[in-house]
Amino acid sequence: MGQKVDPRGLRLGITRAWDSNWYADKKEYAKYFHEDVKIREYVKKNYFHAGIAKVKIERTSPSNVVVLVYTAKAGIIIGRKGAEIENLRVNLEKLTGKKVTVKVQEVKEFNKDAVLVAENIATSIEKRVAYKRAVSQAVMRAMRAGAKGIKVMVSGRLNGAEIARAEWVVEGKVPLHTLRADIDYATATAHTTYGALGIKVWVFHGEVLPAKKEGGEA
Repeated sequence: MGQKVDPRGLRLGITRAWDSNWYADKKEYAKYFHEDVKIREYVKKNYFHAGIAKVKIERTSPSNVVVLVYTAKAGIIIGRKGAEIENLRVNLEKLTGKKVTVKVQEVKEFNKDAVLVAENIATSIEKRVAYKRAVSQAVMRAMRAGAKGIKVMVSGRLNGAEIARAEWVVEGKVPLHTLRADIDYATATAHTTYGALGIKVWVFHGEVLPAKKEGGEA
């Protein structure tokens, strides 16, 4: 089971929290859900060069939305004297019709963030870097950054081959069946002259152990 499903969804409530935190009744649920999709798509599309790892959304009330952007380059999102983050806030308010608060959190260990690793590999391949070199460099950087293990799959017409295939690179350990394992997962697509290449990345950050109670019991 752990090999087939998205490891993030499998671990929700165990080692991973939800990226959207709000409650809605049946009438409003679909509306809020589509708003979240639009917000994430807008941020990803317009600030792709800033290295967006994830976007968390909270709703403190039906008319207030808090957007927390995790990025490798916080300065690009904030802008000079906060001009860019204000521009983002205004545009998101136009998009949703609600009051929006934008917060930025810098991702310091970006070399072992699955989303950023996958997008970096895709960008390198699109710049005509050999896929084996792009993958091996990404894996090496992730392990140097402190990852316990990383697995990368690249599939498609590799090197322009007539028949599509998939190749894997694994370094360290990636225990997909262990629910307490903190595993990050992401996908990306590299568009080449031979077609699209799919990239999947799993990063193992270590096991999340339960806090010990007083007296030594877990």
